[in-house]
Amino acid sequence: MPRSKRNKVVSLTATTKKPGRENNERLFSSIRESVDTYPTLLVFSVANMRNTYLKDVRSELSDSRLFFGKTKVMAKALGTTSESELRPGLSKLTTHINGNVGLLFSPRKPKELMEYFEEFVKEDYARMGAVSPIDFVVPEGVVMSLGGQLPAEDDVPLAHSLETTVRGLGMPTKLVKGKVWLDQEYVVCKEGQKLDSKQAALLKLFGRMTAEFCVTPVAYWTAESEEVTVVEKPEVDAMEA
Repeated sequence: MPRSKRNKVVSLTATTKKPGRENNERLFSSIRESVDTYPTLLVFSVANMRNTYLKDVRSELSDSRLFFGKTKVMAKALGTTSESELRPGLSKLTTHINGNVGLLFSPRKPKELMEYFEEFVKEDYARMGAVSPIDFVVPEGVVMSLGGQLPAEDDVPLAHSLETTVRGLGMPTKLVKGKVWLDQEYVVCKEGQKLDSKQAALLKLFGRMTAEFCVTPVAYWTAESEEVTVVEKPEVDAMEA
């Protein structure tokens, strides 16, 4: 006879919190602890997010603490009103915590941090969904390994083994005497066009980097002044949607 579900005993000590909630609580606590430890708090935005480069930032700023997480949790940890803010002035900083932003707590002066981020720019390959900042056209004839970015004498023909790959990515190629061939030029992408997966793959195959990972300071607070300073945004072209 099957056992009645009514008699099933569930031990409350065996239940665990959801990982997402635990992470949020850890983020909340860590941010509040950092407020009393570091004299500078910087809100920054990231363009063309790449975890590899973000790890470089963490390594090079090893005396600081960098947080990425839910913006509502980060804002709540600092205090969103003058009554709930952890330190005077912090609630004004929370108005800038929205979108793809993070927090950086540091013993360094704001000027030093901004100079560091101004120099920290890494080129990378664009991903699907990025907006192309260039026109990229592969000339007719023998397809070269860099897709016509260099004069033919400074480049080498694309490996014949890649012919099926580029054809699968939309290029109307064929093999002629063991070389990848185009009967007419092929437009991979146009400036301002949002890239699909095939276009992004072709740009990478031809070695054309069109994305830049960069960190842009948005605003900062210092324990000394207890005031928030908004950083003027430089005029730069957005390279990814």
